[in-house]
Amino acid sequence: MQKYKGAIHALIGFTILLAVWQIVIMSGRFDAALFPSPKQVWDAIGSLFIEGVLFEHFQISIMRFLAGYLSAVVAAIILGLVFGRIQFLWKMVDPIVQLLRPVSPIAWSPFIVLWFGIGDMPAIVIIFIAAFFPVLLSTVSAVGKVDKTYLKVAQNLEIKGFELLRKIIFPAAFPYMANGLHIAVGTAWIFLVAGEMVGTQSGLGYMIVDARNSLRLDLVMAGIFLIGIAGLILDKMVGLFEGWINRRWGRA
Repeated sequence: MQKYKGAIHALIGFTILLAVWQIVIMSGRFDAALFPSPKQVWDAIGSLFIEGVLFEHFQISIMRFLAGYLSAVVAAIILGLVFGRIQFLWKMVDPIVQLLRPVSPIAWSPFIVLWFGIGDMPAIVIIFIAAFFPVLLSTVSAVGKVDKTYLKVAQNLEIKGFELLRKIIFPAAFPYMANGLHIAVGTAWIFLVAGEMVGTQSGLGYMIVDARNSLRLDLVMAGIFLIGIAGLILDKMVGLFEGWINRRWGRA
């Protein structure tokens, strides 16, 4: 029963959300064409599923997300481990990172479209930028929190260089790095949708824009709902990966 508590709580939360949504519709304060009911949205999702449009757009968005997110995670972790160990180098790079980090990836979209053209690459690059900085900063911070005892033991065993990073620092820092992975999932998924609204003709973001242009707000709401569900699933998948790593290293 204990392991199902999270699912039960989530079900209760969604039920309350749907109930409030339906009560607002029944109050009559909003026109059905401007604020679709849960049934209208459910019917819209069903129509998208039957037509095969939903799977097509969802598959494209997921592939873009994985390409941008995974490449950003790999690059950020490698650089974060290096910068975390070489503090004088990080002190030179940190001001540049703090200058670029607050800039929305969408602000770069005119240059990204000019450099990479129209298609998948602009969305992938936007996802990369959105995911890169949270993982980089969490990795650098995590390396700084590694227990000095581990480093002394590694020194006594003459573990140096890449082996030190792989066998000692990365496993010890990973629990702190996991926070950055979770944050990066959220930001990258948000900007994936924004990127698809700007420079592509496929994906969930494009589906919402196309539905808006057709004044199909039931499809717009369906797209919003599906984006939220997909983001939740992706975050849970990162949590499962984190748990698997912790069990593998005996931290569970």
